[in-house]
Amino acid sequence: MFEAVTDIRFYHLQRATLDELLPVLLEKARERGHRIVVKLGSAERVASLDTQLWTYRPESFLAHGTASDGEADRQPIWLTTVDENPNSADMLVLADGATCAKVDGWAVLCDLFDGNDEEAVAAARSRWTAWKTDGHALTYWQQGPRGWEKKAAT
Repeated sequence: MFEAVTDIRFYHLQRATLDELLPVLLEKARERGHRIVVKLGSAERVASLDTQLWTYRPESFLAHGTASDGEADRQPIWLTTVDENPNSADMLVLADGATCAKVDGWAVLCDLFDGNDEEAVAAARSRWTAWKTDGHALTYWQQGPRGWEKKAAT
């Protein structure tokens, strides 16, 4: 496991929904060799994403698991609502309002938030400030007309 976060990325969703973006992000992360924990805001959201990752594209799927599946150590992507790392992941994805108690120990942390939700934006700003104060490396990405645009970095 890693000593400190090497990269915290904020993704300000404005044009695509979480359901559209998350499978693509996970697919790219897996192509780069990451093992991933996805922490979501509710059990219902975990169940929904669980189904979606098997069916989001007719020609492929993303292998993953949840607590109801078991065998976490064999899962390249783990979906959860709690702070855990049962699959020895190096990447944490926070979405759907989920937060984490401890950000140290992840190589990459992606914080996805709905830019059309004022409360979600305010909460993301608060996390940015706290993690910046703690000395973590941060980047902020916003969806623009031509894709993702890097707007800030520390």
